[in-house]
Amino acid sequence: MTGVFVTFRYGDNFDEGAVRKIAETARARFEGMPGLRSKAFTLSSGKREARNFYVWESEDAAKAFFTDELLERVTGLYGVRPTLSSCRLPLWWRMYKYDVV
Repeated sequence: MTGVFVTFRYGDNFDEGAVRKIAETARARFEGMPGLRSKAFTLSSGKREARNFYVWESEDAAKAFFTDELLERVTGLYGVRPTLSSCRLPLWWRMYKYDVV
């Protein structure tokens, strides 16, 4: 499995309420998405950043999702261009169960 961190770093224009609203309305777009195991939205007011964390079945699934077109769309949505970083997930916990890959 592959994890992807998508980080939006703001300056003085950080609006936690606006970012929270994006997260609250996004669920339907991700439910049942092929290859996506889970997604988390995080906020850090002190750092003035929002960070989303995706868990994908494979690196290929993650790469297929994060296209240039998607990055342009979320830049418009969040108001800042995100940075992406990925990691391998050799173990992923889920409700007292775990998956070993």
